[in-house]
Amino acid sequence: MMRPIAALGLTTAIGFAQVSCSPVQRIAENANAIRTEAAAIEDQTSDPTIKVRAQRIGSLASGIHQDLTQVEDKTPSWLSTLQWWGIAIVAVVVVFVLWNSGALTAVRIAVGWLPRRKREEAHFIEAVLDPNKPESTREYIAARRAADPELNAALAAKEK
Repeated sequence: MMRPIAALGLTTAIGFAQVSCSPVQRIAENANAIRTEAAAIEDQTSDPTIKVRAQRIGSLASGIHQDLTQVEDKTPSWLSTLQWWGIAIVAVVVVFVLWNSGALTAVRIAVGWLPRRKREEAHFIEAVLDPNKPESTREYIAARRAADPELNAALAAKEK
């Protein structure tokens, strides 16, 4: 039960860690990517017009780096990170509450996704109730006791 919640929490944390860098840093990284792409275009073409335009794109991206020295983030990076962590915690709590309340189980049933074990158990119950099949109630109870240690312990305590 906790595995899906832990996986969701880890995925959310990794996603927020990647998103939480400052806007100025993201602009700088994008400007670097633009310069790299412009240089690649310039190296791969022999058309002089394209070379000139690729050089212009590279110089404009360099200008972005120079302009970024005079820009600062509107929100402090620690506050932005804290905000994303808050959203992640709320998302995990909502999933946890929905999972434990049974709401997600109701959604699974409505969608038609039933676990394989439950489908096999339903098939076995159908066979037990069918008088033309050799399965008996005793076999069903034995299978349930083997599958559920808590039920087995409760029945064993009743027998004493």
